[in-house]
Amino acid sequence: MIFSPHSKVWIYQSNREFTAAEAEEIQQKLDVFTAQWKAHGHQLKAKAEIPYNFFIVLIVDQDSASATGCSIDSSVRVIKEIENTYGVDLFDRFNMAYKLNDQIYLNTKEDFETLITIKKIGPQTIVFNNMVQTLAEYEEKWEVPLENSWHKSIFAEQLES
Repeated sequence: MIFSPHSKVWIYQSNREFTAAEAEEIQQKLDVFTAQWKAHGHQLKAKAEIPYNFFIVLIVDQDSASATGCSIDSSVRVIKEIENTYGVDLFDRFNMAYKLNDQIYLNTKEDFETLITIKKIGPQTIVFNNMVQTLAEYEEKWEVPLENSWHKSIFAEQLES
């Protein structure tokens, strides 16, 4: 399926890496969900991905039908079921994910701040901008150097010291 660059994207970041078996099971659950996901009786053109076994990304092509309140609620229910089944937290926005040497790491905001202060993380460190809204943003602005992300404004003081 080809999706419009304007497709709506939701990103849920896990507080731990999924095992390969978990990621496979979760992908199957998400495939079943997206295949029957509807908004006001209209089938949504949707898909799900689990990049790096750390994130769940839901994509809906709004050109065919738009996700609405009830359909978004149904997706949140599926995400909460995944949380409960696998003992993960997918809604903690204070965990910071970043990539070093092609490895994904996750820290609390405070630990992330400390890593910047001691120069283990710097302006060129790749961070994940889970605030992207569209498929185009996801493809171009999800994995970006810290200096090009919203993280820069939050951690400006530590980056300058």
